[in-house]
Amino acid sequence: MHWEPNAASPQIAGAATMSNRMSVTPQPNPLARREVLVGATIAVGALFFGATESRAALDEAVSHSAESIHQEITFKATKKRIYDALTNAKQFEQVVHLSDAMKMRMPANAPPTRISTEPGGTFSTFGGLIVGMQIELAPNERIVQAWRPAYWKPGSYSIVRFALADSDSGTRLTLDHRGFPDGDGQSLLDGWNKNYWEPLTKYLAQP
Repeated sequence: MHWEPNAASPQIAGAATMSNRMSVTPQPNPLARREVLVGATIAVGALFFGATESRAALDEAVSHSAESIHQEITFKATKKRIYDALTNAKQFEQVVHLSDAMKMRMPANAPPTRISTEPGGTFSTFGGLIVGMQIELAPNERIVQAWRPAYWKPGSYSIVRFALADSDSGTRLTLDHRGFPDGDGQSLLDGWNKNYWEPLTKYLAQP
């Protein structure tokens, strides 16, 4: 799903505060352009795309840097409520209906949200525009996913990590997204804001 670049607002008025960072950072022992490996009971994926310098032939396959996205958003809700909204298919479907993707990009007959609650299970959201596998699920604490827009090259996954922590005003959600193709960072950042945090804030504000 091509989320078009747009300057992200640093704050969602009245509901959540947000800080964004998109950076190019060194990755220890990166793997360049390899498929996610799926075990019998748990899926573990690693894709670290990055720009490689013009060096000797043996060095050209090694990625020395990669774009990454880091966001910290504080919601006026409990960790459990946010975790449930991200992992319960019926709840996340309501978030989807409040998203920019629903208004602008999803067809009227798009399939409903499917989210496995077991490590190694799959998910399909935004009418199949975002798909992937659950790598780790620590209830009310952490979600790690092998995550991809459907338009990416088959077998290409990025790694998304949601971490939840108590804060004075509610819950701080920290997103770390890495392993996506270089050049996609700004579009993905815009997508996180418009299709996850803004609609999630509206959903959590409902009684």
